[in-house]
Amino acid sequence: MKEYIEKAQALVEALPYIQKFRGKEVLIKYGGAALTYQEVRDMVLQDLVFMSYVGIRPILIHGGGKFITDAMKKKGVQSQFVNGLRVTDKATIEVVNETLAELNKSIVHDIERLGGSAVGLSGFDAEILNVIKHTENGDVGFVGDVSSVNTVLLKELTEFGRIPVIFPVGKGPDGEMYNVNADEAAANIAAAMHVPKFMVLTNVKGILKDPANEETLIPSLHVSETQQLIDQKIITGGMIPKVKACIDALEGGVQKAHIIDGRITHALLLEIFTDQGIGTEITL
Repeated sequence: MKEYIEKAQALVEALPYIQKFRGKEVLIKYGGAALTYQEVRDMVLQDLVFMSYVGIRPILIHGGGKFITDAMKKKGVQSQFVNGLRVTDKATIEVVNETLAELNKSIVHDIERLGGSAVGLSGFDAEILNVIKHTENGDVGFVGDVSSVNTVLLKELTEFGRIPVIFPVGKGPDGEMYNVNADEAAANIAAAMHVPKFMVLTNVKGILKDPANEETLIPSLHVSETQQLIDQKIITGGMIPKVKACIDALEGGVQKAHIIDGRITHALLLEIFTDQGIGTEITL
């Protein structure tokens, strides 16, 4: 009986959050282990389906860097990176698009297998992501920076209870397809959709003072503190673009941004529906 009472209490604890977010979009950037391992993936997607059933409108944006690198290896092409950006020539953008489209299709299939209703979208074909050629790091080929976001289709889908699942390729003014960093795409879509909550799923507990010790999690962080942590080499490597995405989303009008560990069982539900939450919350 005690176990059943605890379950009931958990549902009651979730009620104010369901009331707060019902009818509103939340945006999830999805990558890393949460994307790679089927067991973890099912838990993440199950959370999305649950949200959808209680009237919250999730939007999912996924990367797939590991999948792209593997696909290029199979074709005998070596991946090249400049400052973390994949050098993307015409042949590479084709591999990027094919690989992400295939991954997108499998995510949509998994959501529907779990009882949800999802629609797979390309930022290029659906003209969601309009981009300009990235030039900051020299010429890295068909790599784009988001210049604007078209939200019309996304709003139509979420209003009808569908979960948009987007992969980050964008359309340039020249009509060409460009590879877009998934964190950047997610931040821009979150801001354009005015979501109250933006969540970045990753492979670590959150931002840690000591990367070797998970007990040193920083639960809450003000935007003004982030540069100091980067200078101190506390925020490093792949965490930098995730933090930057959170800051961009917040400065674009998003109310709250979170970096959470997608490997934790039902990480999204714990973040949205509990008083405690998990991971690192970044605030303006």
